[in-house]
Amino acid sequence: MFDYATTYTPDQNRYGRLDYQRCGKSGLMLPPVSLGLWHNFGDTGNYDTMRRMMFTAFDNGITHFDLANNYGPEPGSAEVNAGRILHKDFAGHLDELVISTKAGFEMWEGPYGNWGSRKYLLNSLDQSLERLGLDHVDIFYHHRMDPKTPLEETMGALATAVSSGKALYVGLSNYDGQTLEEAAKILDELHVPFIINQNRYNILDRTVERNGLKETARRLGKGLITYSPLEQGILTDRYLKGVPSDSRAARGEMDASEVDRTAAKVVKLNEIARRRGQSLAQMALAWLLQDDTVTSVLVGASRPEQILDDLKAVGNTEFSTDELKSIDAISQA
Repeated sequence: MFDYATTYTPDQNRYGRLDYQRCGKSGLMLPPVSLGLWHNFGDTGNYDTMRRMMFTAFDNGITHFDLANNYGPEPGSAEVNAGRILHKDFAGHLDELVISTKAGFEMWEGPYGNWGSRKYLLNSLDQSLERLGLDHVDIFYHHRMDPKTPLEETMGALATAVSSGKALYVGLSNYDGQTLEEAAKILDELHVPFIINQNRYNILDRTVERNGLKETARRLGKGLITYSPLEQGILTDRYLKGVPSDSRAARGEMDASEVDRTAAKVVKLNEIARRRGQSLAQMALAWLLQDDTVTSVLVGASRPEQILDDLKAVGNTEFSTDELKSIDAISQA
């Protein structure tokens, strides 16, 4: 199934498998599941596996690949590897893809790496484009709020990214509702196509519900793409038989009582998933996709089969009122 030739030919039926979602009020459509190119696309990853994962994603209708300037390890290496694959294997299909990248974490030493400055954002975008081998990206995000830089400066840098032709749309990542609203007002005044927010969101982490991000995004007509949908592997079968030896919990990086509470929640959530005919991971993805505020869910993978397994969630995203109430009661206990 995954034995691809050097010259990749995409599956001719790839566009009949997913229903694409409009990103907020924009004209850009995204697949319900997008592929994040993070840890497993850095220098420590296997290049052939990276290629096969991108092939598998595209063959099954996933047209959006998400990156950031600091993705690796080493920082920047995920963009280099993605760029090699895009030019070697996707050269005739680049216009069928949505490529996004972000800037907002330290990339170099010295005083000019503050996350929201004009100098940092625009220099970082230029470096990302060089690593990717592209003249523009489809979406360029500011990766996180920067209290040391005026919001007007950060939004002005995003405006320049678009006016220079180096980004078609812009997004904000890891913002809260109030700052999102302030940023959106500035971007509207500058006539910048701000269309999407990228935030952590899953059954166990409801921060975007508490900090106003989700409600504000809905009210303003902005898309929401969610990362860490499986809570770093906790919402999978890995935790059903105890704490894995290679997990943060096993390394003592989580409070022991928190580990016990989370493990108990996972077991109860898995019971609901089994009754739905899904794995826990598939239900966790489906729970996000049933929410019409969510445009797309970002998944990571270490092998192609994981992507195929995640895509099964798309076929079963309807939840009964009782199921949703039970999931809320368990996750928020």
